[in-house]
Amino acid sequence: MNTFGRHFRVTTFGESHGPAIGAVIDGCPAGMPLSEADIQPMLDRRRPGGPLSSPRAETDRVEILSGVFEGKTTGTPLALIIPNRDVRSHDYDALREVFRPGHADYTYWKKYGLRDHRGGGRSSGRETAARVAAGAVALRVLEREGISVSGAVLSVRGESDPDRFAVVIREAQAAGDSVGGIVEVRAAGIPAGLGSPVFGKLDAAIAAALMGIGAVKGVEIGEGFGAAALLGSENNDAMDATGFLSNHAGGVLGGISTGAEIVARIAVKPTPSIALSQRTVDTAGREREVSIRGRHDPCIALRIVPVAEAMLALVIVDALLEERAYAVNDASGL
Repeated sequence: MNTFGRHFRVTTFGESHGPAIGAVIDGCPAGMPLSEADIQPMLDRRRPGGPLSSPRAETDRVEILSGVFEGKTTGTPLALIIPNRDVRSHDYDALREVFRPGHADYTYWKKYGLRDHRGGGRSSGRETAARVAAGAVALRVLEREGISVSGAVLSVRGESDPDRFAVVIREAQAAGDSVGGIVEVRAAGIPAGLGSPVFGKLDAAIAAALMGIGAVKGVEIGEGFGAAALLGSENNDAMDATGFLSNHAGGVLGGISTGAEIVARIAVKPTPSIALSQRTVDTAGREREVSIRGRHDPCIALRIVPVAEAMLALVIVDALLEERAYAVNDASGL
């Protein structure tokens, strides 16, 4: 699926080495001030070119093609486009018939019978720029409701001291390897009552959205896996007249928001593109050795923070619009 959401629907398009990537948003409320300047800062946080990221020199300048008139959203589809300026497809010529370990090369080939070997095409992390652009629009909607979303890297390869992150990453990079990390995202100002029980749970939607980011291999809400080691008396969030006294639930109970801050964490795998020689096979089934060259992040976790923020924002704005639609229909007796 290339479309996310039900009320705030986002469809992303484009490939890593195609002419452009982008997103079409359907369901954005009308009358909201919006310009490229509102979207660009979040894209700047995600874009490559930093000292600990891929040297691919993309400016990631977004352009709004439709859905805005005289500086305000019209309620019609928003089309956002981000040109690819610094592609070097020849870097991938040797991989045309070879499956890269840890990538989606093999699974795409098995599903579709073909694949774009130029950086993975649609499966590339480059696709996330379109999500971030859409997420920036979602954040504008949420800001009007007093809701904020933030994220941070908690650890890199088990190291939790931020002053050591660069050291750990550079050590792995010098050895031709890569590292992963843990990222946390939070949403504050959430009203109680968002989400639905059983199959429409808010935390399930959050988990699906975050797991839908290519490099993510684990998601937890609130205490998450840590709750398995607690007693019920330790894990329950007691209440008094002012509200919840703790937030082990991460802001969701029974699939519905409690009004407390939503807290989620993701496990980000090490970048699969590494210079070390690895065993693999090619499209003919022959055993091969491969060493990945080119421009790659030694640690995806650093640049994935705005992507995780974007996906959390998209889930929340969708749930907010769904709740308003439910309230209107309920009030009208439908």
